[in-house]
Amino acid sequence: MNRNAFIRQGALGLFAMGLGGIPGFIARAANMDQQSRPFKKKRTLVCIFQRGAMDGLMAVCPYTDPNLKLLRPGLYMSPSSAEGSLLDLDGRFGLHPALSPFASLFTEKRMAIVHGVGSPNNSRSHFDAQDYMESGIPFLKGTASGWLNRAEGLLGQEGGPFRAVSMTNALPRSLFGENQALAISNLEDFALHAKGGPADLKVAQKSFEALYDVTSKDIVSHTGEQGFEAARVLDVNAIRSYHPSGGAKYPDSQLGNALRQIAILIKMDVGLEIAFAESGGWDTHFSQGTTNGILARNLKDFAESITAFWSDLGTWQDEVTVMTMTEFGRTVHQNGTGGTDHGRASCLFIVGNNVTGGKVYNNIRSLAPEDLEDQRDLPVTIDFRSVFSKVAQVHLRLRDDQTLFPGWKGGGLDVMRGEPSVTI
Repeated sequence: MNRNAFIRQGALGLFAMGLGGIPGFIARAANMDQQSRPFKKKRTLVCIFQRGAMDGLMAVCPYTDPNLKLLRPGLYMSPSSAEGSLLDLDGRFGLHPALSPFASLFTEKRMAIVHGVGSPNNSRSHFDAQDYMESGIPFLKGTASGWLNRAEGLLGQEGGPFRAVSMTNALPRSLFGENQALAISNLEDFALHAKGGPADLKVAQKSFEALYDVTSKDIVSHTGEQGFEAARVLDVNAIRSYHPSGGAKYPDSQLGNALRQIAILIKMDVGLEIAFAESGGWDTHFSQGTTNGILARNLKDFAESITAFWSDLGTWQDEVTVMTMTEFGRTVHQNGTGGTDHGRASCLFIVGNNVTGGKVYNNIRSLAPEDLEDQRDLPVTIDFRSVFSKVAQVHLRLRDDQTLFPGWKGGGLDVMRGEPSVTI
């Protein structure tokens, strides 16, 4: 990252921590329908990162493969009429019962599942694998920008300060780069900090210049001006009193709270086009469990959060696509502590009304040792870039794959209906 970009991201970070307040975003008062909206939203891509490496073989299980029961005697599950068993999807793959809220989306063909997906880089380091996936360049460490930040740049010049927002404490790797992106952990707190005035701006500016020993006055001032101007239409009470639509009930969890706040931003028409959320705790080395246990609890929260979000969107569903990702999968063979270790391929989920859903996309041959990577892992047979690029092409109408994923020569996986109408 060059010096100016580093300064700008640092300035945004200071404001995001409440030193000056950025968000001219949340503004919709109780009578917002009678007010002019500062920004008009376009389509929104919501990306969810499952950090820790989700076990795709248990989330979406190839239950008909005879090798699975041999390699996972304590973790194997099969579909049946009994409560708590796998939900058959297509006669080969079964959905973990904790993911049962996804069943209707899959049946309605508004959810696609991609299996055997991952990075061509075989690193089993969480840090490196996440870095490669979020940068979108699997064999180059230290890339200055993330693929979502580059996608934001391709969207064009017209966009408000809330075009790209991550509902996290810190900006994720995928949103690093030249284009402005915000990290907001809590909308209500952020809104309250936005009520600061010029004095707060001066304090933030002075602290920032002292810390980095640079002249960042223009950069910080511009950022602050955007926030204070937007704060004039900010209504904290509208955030506090928000009630989800469609009877949606969000789990009180990291992911549930993040998606609830993303729904608020979408409905406020603040120009949100790229949203990011994350879910942790997927590193199941021990006591993984089947219908109960660490993984089942995480899967339940994951499914309930996403389906609540989707229900809450209501008439906004046509403008939103949700895509999940995880850095890698787990070993096919269970370990000695009832868990699974770092593996290679996993699965991801895509939800949207323009998704070619109701299908498990895969090139998985079998789980026999000779078909596994290093005779232990589900091999990566679908490059994550082939999925990310197709979703960006169709939903965000971006076609410049070489900017999104430099050096990649692959093609997009046909998981979306239609083609982009705009070429950039």
